[in-house]
Amino acid sequence: MINEQIANFQVILNGTHRLEDLVTSISLRDSLDEIAYTANIKLIVTESLPGISPGQVLEIKGVSADTKQMETLLSGVVWDCHSNNRGVKELDVTVYELTKYLACSEDEYLFPAGQTASQRLRKYAVDWDIELGELVDTKVPLAQGVYRSQCIYSMILEDLKGTLANGGEMYRPRINDQKLELFRIGSNLPVYMLDLDNNLLDVSQKRTLEGTVTQVKVLGKSRDDKKSPVLAIEQGEIEKYGTIQKIIQDSSVTTTAAAKDKAQQMLSGIEENITVNCIDINTIRAGDAVRFKEFPQWELIVTSVQHELGIPGQMFLELASSDSVKRRFYDYGSL
Repeated sequence: MINEQIANFQVILNGTHRLEDLVTSISLRDSLDEIAYTANIKLIVTESLPGISPGQVLEIKGVSADTKQMETLLSGVVWDCHSNNRGVKELDVTVYELTKYLACSEDEYLFPAGQTASQRLRKYAVDWDIELGELVDTKVPLAQGVYRSQCIYSMILEDLKGTLANGGEMYRPRINDQKLELFRIGSNLPVYMLDLDNNLLDVSQKRTLEGTVTQVKVLGKSRDDKKSPVLAIEQGEIEKYGTIQKIIQDSSVTTTAAAKDKAQQMLSGIEENITVNCIDINTIRAGDAVRFKEFPQWELIVTSVQHELGIPGQMFLELASSDSVKRRFYDYGSL
């Protein structure tokens, strides 16, 4: 065994070749600003290593932190291979879930008004030959979608942003049991619990005015050389943070009530982000909710996670509030 620290994991190429005896490290990364779960694997090159090239199927299995059973942590396609020789020849392999194809492929879609994000995701998946799991119903009917010459992932994001902007929840595509599903942000049960005394190695917190909005002006449709009419001005915590103003000019907003509602959505306080280094919980994904055992009422959303698989392994989490996630990843209030 090259590395006994990863002895309880399996790496399987094309469904037949077992590679874990040659693996020195495995890192998994998931982020709300990327659609595809990613694995980076380092291997020692020996005569027993089968040929690995982009396009091949590779699966990583491990003992699930949830079920305590051997389960698939990531199944995807080999995307990059990079070899180097520093006395010992090594191979770095990058693997993406099949959703990577949605981020790299462009097309044109014209969707009628009234469809939901769930219905549109089903269409994308069928067209790109990605097997579907059970899709939750996002329920919110969307406006007509005219998507020309752009990647499929950007279309999915627009559908999900539109769902939130029109009163729905936050969702993200996720592969589960090798099938594409829609996951509602923060809906994991049970909520993962982090323990400051037992499994946390390091916690850091950043608070900043960057991204803060304390005043919003909503403008109506401009006419010729005249200034745009002001439909509403909403103020937030100006006395506390000063005036940081943003402008909204949206042709769909035509009434004062709608303008005030739109402005209220954009108002925000300071941005607060928490970075955690702790003992690995290998089933945590971006979009999951976590709490600290010492502060059970304080629920945060995982915006990114990196798992360094091993015994016990480590993970690096970036956490933010639900409101911050809405603003940063779903443009909430600015649509």
